[in-house]
Amino acid sequence: MKYFGGCDVGSTYTKAVILDETGKIVADTTIRSKINSEVSAKLAMEEVLNKVGLVSSQELAYLIGTGYGRNKVPFADENVSEISCHAMGVHVTNPAVKAIIDIGGQDVKGISIDTDGTVKNFAMNDKCAAGTGRFYEAMARSFEMSLPEFSKLSLTAKNVIPITAQCTVFAESEVISLVGEGKAMDEIAAGIQMAVAKRCFVMAKKAGAVDCITLTGGCAKNDGLKAAIEKVLKLKVVELDIDPQLMGALGAAEYARQKGLARG
Repeated sequence: MKYFGGCDVGSTYTKAVILDETGKIVADTTIRSKINSEVSAKLAMEEVLNKVGLVSSQELAYLIGTGYGRNKVPFADENVSEISCHAMGVHVTNPAVKAIIDIGGQDVKGISIDTDGTVKNFAMNDKCAAGTGRFYEAMARSFEMSLPEFSKLSLTAKNVIPITAQCTVFAESEVISLVGEGKAMDEIAAGIQMAVAKRCFVMAKKAGAVDCITLTGGCAKNDGLKAAIEKVLKLKVVELDIDPQLMGALGAAEYARQKGLARG
């Protein structure tokens, strides 16, 4: 049996996936990224290789690196853009889904998927951290909550308190002021989710979302954001059967499988 690997080195988390010849996931892992991307890649790959009973990445038939630190995966046969890998990851998970909003640690992307899993079109916001994973970490810190707690907080809100600041730093100050004034925390959280959903609206439209969309990246696990996006975009958010945070690594592994099998 041949095995194929994908290693997605993100700014916040590093993910790795190993597939067998049939495309089945046989191992996966998600770890917090280190300052050094190469170290992150090595640690993540060590974990998945151990799960399969392999000693070295050289035992893989093919390995592709992707993500923010894709050029720092020293044992990869090649690297592929995370945009392409997220598209392929979603395609093999649910071929019916043709549009993605990928919310990473430092950027937000809207991606349209073609019938073969390649990228049809994409739009990207990498100029500002607002609406990214780092933004949500700052917001949760302002509420003195964990990210999972914060992601569900807005679901109980009866009203929405608008957040006007577009910048992460100013938004955090605005939120701290509102909390200090004794405003309802769930309503403030609803304002935060709505503000991010509105930023995603532009990405989704540029990506050609028509009837449904899915979310990838760690923020895809944010229940409040999913609800806000459905409300703003008036589109169904499709939940994936596989951890949405693994989509980049899964897509990289699938590209590795295709190239490895073609090579023979």
